[in-house]
Amino acid sequence: MSGSSAAPGTAPCRFAHYFAICGIDTDTGLEPDELAALYQWLEADRQGQDPGDAASGENLEQSPLKRTFKSKVLAHYPENVEWNPFDQDAVNMLCMPKGLSFRTQADQRDPQFHSFIITKEDGSRTYGFVHTFYEEVTSPQICSAMQTLHLMHNAQSATAKNPSSASSSSSSSMDSLASSLDEAEPPTSSSQRAGGYDSSRDTLYVSKAMCLITPMPFMHACRRFLLQLHRAVTSATAPPLPLESYVHNILYEVPLPAPGRSLKFHGVYEPIVCQRPGLGELQLADFPLAEAFSLLGVENLVQVFTCTLLEMQILLYSHDYQRLMTVAEGITTLLFPFQWQHVYVPILPASLLYFLDAPVPYLMGLQSKEGADRSKLELPQEANLCFVDIDNHYIELPEDFPQFPNKAEFIQELSEVLLSFNVSANTGAPPRTRTSPGSAPCTPARERRPVALRQLEDDGRNGNLAGEDLALLQLLQGNPTLERLQALTKRTGVTVARVDALRAGVRAQGSQGPAARTAAEEEELRNAKLNVQLREVFASRFTTMFADYEAFVIQSAPDLESWLTNREQMHNFDKASFLSDQPEPYLPFLSHFIETQMFATFVDNKIMSQWEEKEPLLRVFDGRIDKARLYNVRAPSLRSSSYQRCSILKESAQAIEQRLMKIDHTAIHPHLLDMKIGQGKYEQGFFPKLQADVLNTGPTSNKWSHRTATAQRRKDRHRQQTEHLGLDNDLKEKYMQEARSLGKNLRQPKLSDLSPAVIAQTNWKFVEGLLKECRMKTKRMLVEKMGREAVELGHGEANINGLEENTLIASLCDLLERIWSHGLQVKQGKSALWSHLLHYQAREEKLQQQAESPVSNVPERRKSDCCLAMPSLRVSLTQDMRHIQSMSEIKTDVGRARAWIRLSLEKKLLSQHLKQLLSRHAVTRKLYKRYAFLRSEEEKEQFLFHLLSLNTVDYFCFTSVFTTIMIPYRVIIIPIKKLSNAMTTSNPWVCVSGELRDSGVMQIPKNVLEMTFDSAFRPHTHISALFKCQNLGKLTTVQLGHDNAGLLAKWLVDCVMVRNEITGHTYRFPCGRWLGKGVDDGSLERVLIGELAVPSGEEDSGRGCGTPPLQRSPSQARRISITSLSGRGSKPTSAQIQEAIGEAVINIIKHFHKPEKERGSLTVLLCGENSLVAALEQFFHFGFKAARLFQKTVFVWDFVEKAVAYMESADQMGDLQETVEPLGMTCQSLCRYVNAINSTSRNIGKDGKFQLLVCLGARDRLLPQWLPLLVECPVIPRMYEETALLRDRASVNALIGVLETLHDFPVTLEASLVKGIDL
Repeated sequence: MSGSSAAPGTAPCRFAHYFAICGIDTDTGLEPDELAALYQWLEADRQGQDPGDAASGENLEQSPLKRTFKSKVLAHYPENVEWNPFDQDAVNMLCMPKGLSFRTQADQRDPQFHSFIITKEDGSRTYGFVHTFYEEVTSPQICSAMQTLHLMHNAQSATAKNPSSASSSSSSSMDSLASSLDEAEPPTSSSQRAGGYDSSRDTLYVSKAMCLITPMPFMHACRRFLLQLHRAVTSATAPPLPLESYVHNILYEVPLPAPGRSLKFHGVYEPIVCQRPGLGELQLADFPLAEAFSLLGVENLVQVFTCTLLEMQILLYSHDYQRLMTVAEGITTLLFPFQWQHVYVPILPASLLYFLDAPVPYLMGLQSKEGADRSKLELPQEANLCFVDIDNHYIELPEDFPQFPNKAEFIQELSEVLLSFNVSANTGAPPRTRTSPGSAPCTPARERRPVALRQLEDDGRNGNLAGEDLALLQLLQGNPTLERLQALTKRTGVTVARVDALRAGVRAQGSQGPAARTAAEEEELRNAKLNVQLREVFASRFTTMFADYEAFVIQSAPDLESWLTNREQMHNFDKASFLSDQPEPYLPFLSHFIETQMFATFVDNKIMSQWEEKEPLLRVFDGRIDKARLYNVRAPSLRSSSYQRCSILKESAQAIEQRLMKIDHTAIHPHLLDMKIGQGKYEQGFFPKLQADVLNTGPTSNKWSHRTATAQRRKDRHRQQTEHLGLDNDLKEKYMQEARSLGKNLRQPKLSDLSPAVIAQTNWKFVEGLLKECRMKTKRMLVEKMGREAVELGHGEANINGLEENTLIASLCDLLERIWSHGLQVKQGKSALWSHLLHYQAREEKLQQQAESPVSNVPERRKSDCCLAMPSLRVSLTQDMRHIQSMSEIKTDVGRARAWIRLSLEKKLLSQHLKQLLSRHAVTRKLYKRYAFLRSEEEKEQFLFHLLSLNTVDYFCFTSVFTTIMIPYRVIIIPIKKLSNAMTTSNPWVCVSGELRDSGVMQIPKNVLEMTFDSAFRPHTHISALFKCQNLGKLTTVQLGHDNAGLLAKWLVDCVMVRNEITGHTYRFPCGRWLGKGVDDGSLERVLIGELAVPSGEEDSGRGCGTPPLQRSPSQARRISITSLSGRGSKPTSAQIQEAIGEAVINIIKHFHKPEKERGSLTVLLCGENSLVAALEQFFHFGFKAARLFQKTVFVWDFVEKAVAYMESADQMGDLQETVEPLGMTCQSLCRYVNAINSTSRNIGKDGKFQLLVCLGARDRLLPQWLPLLVECPVIPRMYEETALLRDRASVNALIGVLETLHDFPVTLEASLVKGIDL
């Protein structure tokens, strides 16, 4: 963060570290820019040409006035500062990012100001402030060299008029990038342009830069100092003192203001004031946020801010360096208490364009050619890019990124703060989401409209006054003083927005006395107050959102060393519990945000604060949370998504105003130095050569330098004491430093020594970083998923939810996109992965046409015994692509790539498919450069292995996300051949239900017989049908039935198999019962519960499934054991039955305690294998006289019907009249429900009817009331033995108690269960 490097007490106390001058070196003359030559070398290498031919750097096709020439640091003072060594290459590159530029007297030569930042490897920052102006060239050698270059250029352009010599255009992304970044041609007269430069008639000017390098971003103070220095150079009269005096003063005699204090020092003509926030305030940020908001608009800036928080790639684009810096610093300043952890280059020099290829999150600024068309700017990767066109006020956002919580109210509050300072909050074109190529031109429509119309559009407040504003208007019209003031402000073109602003204006008018501040000071104060108020609004959001973060930080290590050593394995933050404690609308954003590096670093800093001094930002943030807790602000709003406004706006602005009104410290005035007479000679318009001997050493009697020297001596003493501690400690320290920086990707590109070897080394670091990130992500996905599966099996607590899982998968998609865009040779479309897949698809289709057999030789999946009946699905990468291409819901290439990844992950084929894709080496070589990740063989193998590990768990990440697509399902009904007909004369039908919806009843054509053979070549016959319907989600139940027509109507069904033909998921629905009149319980339809079938052979192929199986419909064996006394298998004991009932009820309660989106099917828990219905059936069957000799089997439903018949007859005879009123009502409800079930048109059989009664009783909370009625019924002794559980009063009371616990939950039943029941 701004100024984080200057922690109090440790950083040197000087305001500025260096003063530097950059420009042309007259001794070496005109040199082509080496960096431009390097760039040509890279391009030649990319295009496969000989790089040696391109390395000259000469470019005769371009006018010499437009070419880049090498600039140099002509001088810097002092020579070196021990704690901040001078980086000559970086300073030269950032002072003049485009090298030297030449002008003639006919060109514009306005001075320019810009700032820059140098981030060191440890993350500390140094700021540079640059004033660039044009100085006349007096060297005859340089003028004649320029003349010669012009003559050569004219000769070259004359021959180039022949069209045959025009070079063919390349499709490279970097080519178009380079052309769009060519230096803007300055506006010149036509005669001038025709003549170019002629030394006899033209005066030549060259750019020169003055630069101040400071430890903290005092942007306004530095700008004013450099401006005054330039004024002294160009003024007609010499300045009061030699320039050396002013430079010496700012380098050695002006201290940094102490925290919470203000400082006044003197420039050449006027005093300059700056202030520094106190230790408990937000840290220094001097770049004007008002400008950033005006350039982008509030909504756009909030969207870019959200992308920054989620660590996407952010590219700022503007022709003005200072705008790039203002927006970049503005956004990173607003991140408090978090810090950007990745590549941060607000001004990207042309030589570093290859860095846009970086497959890591970055925040970079790119200079645009004035008037350049965005549509021609092809960037290496755009799938996860937020593109910010600052000059045209619009942004392009990545697809599917979550919105910032309470975004509308947040924007409203920010707009009000801006309006209170009379800054319009409504500029900026609406943000765009990426679209597929060619879908829309990128220049905003607003740019082409008349200005007046655009202003009208921009003013979102036109004629839409809210009630509050109307009241304000009436107040204004009623108050004569305010009315006069309003008229005055209208004339001056200022918008009056808020009463507060008006009152402030009145006060300001009254305070205009003889000591009034200058306009510049007023502007500075206004900017500082607006800055801090805007930052407070952002800080307040985080204080609200993370008020309880400390409760979820896991402090697991006894000391710092053991924590750093085991950091990679440690779980530092309880993410699942934190998310479960947040309001629902915040979750999409927070689930992504807590996975970022900046959040991880924030938590790490919190843990390390046990052993070390608190990091400054964390200290301020924790202080604010403690204060809020003291005032009880958080308690009532816990888990509430209501918006809380910032309450300290006034106080924060007052603190700044008080500091600037009352100056705490005034620095020593500039004074004459001990210089030889005749030195420091003044010549108007030329910056003199300063005297190095007086500027390289500071004063000896200065208390500020004394303080610095004392600190330095203390440091040296400490170093000497620790040197003898030996090698072990050095190694330990090195190890701990490495551990500290764990997870932080390559933070900064080096701005010096840009040889091809350095670039190769940088790319190698990227490859290593991507592999490490892949290892961490797959490991995290596995650990979380397996943890959840362990819970489903009954171990421990869940530490992942569906939202978190979805976030992890989205982050995997993002990683794959970044891997596929690294080292891309030719950019085609927004998604590098999808582009590669299309190349592969085209090649495969071509090969198939050439081959005689069109069938691919990819091995088929082996069939398991349970899947014998299913024709196997061919494993085909191109087939999966065709599924995605046929989905009209997905509009973009990025969306298609993500859908394909999700489908492959769900099918457990991701690693296999990508291996197949990369096996076509010719395609990979054509698409990727030598250094690309995908051409690093060893890393690629490891990467595929990490992805293969994901096959050990089940994902439904495709099925659960694309919920509206049409999916073909194959249904197969398998009869039991030994006991029934393979054929049936009746008309069968099925209805398949899933977690999302059901398919509706589908008639199956009669006798659609298919025959398959098992491993012993025994034939198996079954009925098969294929149908298409909207995605059903995970399948839960199948209703199977027939109309009982014909002679062979009775049908013993073994199971029903259903397969999703896109994902390949196969579900088995066991039945093992008859369907037919006069057999079994006389049912013509049954509801079956499914389980996901695991194809055998998956374990060997690495696609094993570790997920616990779903529950299924009760098996035939259990049915027989409970409906027949001589049943196979042992009957359960009364203790086992009671335990089963308890287990079934607990499972239902657990179901309702899960988040709503993750509950799955309740039907499984009500009617599946170990369900409530199954347990109650066992309870009712225990001691039941079911099978009689020479008589048909009796079912529990028979007992229920007899009991109801008795109640109805007793009611008619008046026996029930005397009972208590509620009991009578309960009798009536039981009779009504049983009669409704009996009178339904569905033939669901006696067991089906009992199941339905239990489900309806559970839904309507009647089961515990019905049980006593059945127990008291005189029918019981006839149908139940003495030992029956139903005749044991204690067991029945215990059962009633257990069932009553379900009354707290809203049981809803699937339509398939209650169809046709009229209550």
